[in-house]
Formats: sequence, C-alpha cells, structure tokens
Amino acid sequence: MSVTGIISAIVVGLIIGALGRLVVPGRQPIPIWLTLIIGIVAAFIGGFIASALGYGNANGGIPWILIIIQVVVAAILVAVTAGFYSRRGARR
Repeated sequence: MSVTGIISAIVVGLIIGALGRLVVPGRQPIPIWLTLIIGIVAAFIGGFIASALGYGNANGGIPWILIIIQVVVAAILVAVTAGFYSRRGARR
C-alpha cells in the first residue's frame, strides 16, 4: 500500500468512526480520540471483509457497499468499546 493509500485510509477511517458513533443509539462514554482510532481500524477491517466477499467496485464511482460494511463494523466496535469503557469507569 502506498503512502497516499494509507493517508486516504486514515481520513476515511476518521469519517467512518464518526458515522459509526452516530449509528449507535444513546450516549457513548468514550473519548473522541478513541472513536477516531475505532474508525481507522473499522475502515481496514471493513475493506478486508469486502474484498473477502469479492466486492471490487468494478463500475467505479462511490463504493456504497464498502462504506456500509465499514460503518457497520465501526458501529459494532463503538458499541463494544463503549460497554468496556463504561464498566472500567464505574470501578473508580
């Protein structure tokens, strides 16, 4: 992967993290930096899942299926992380 590809994946990951947090209902007690890291990880995992399923965006344009997979992965990771993060904060 080139440097441009990595930088674009990070930027897309930041957006994906924000969208994933918006999809999860309720308030998530996690900091914004953790949401951004979750978005970056979800972008890479979502891309891997999409390529494993054979999605290649052959027609060009906006890869809607890839974006949907990435947002779903980010929402799952935000929900799981918020659960762990809130439990950790309750023990203080």
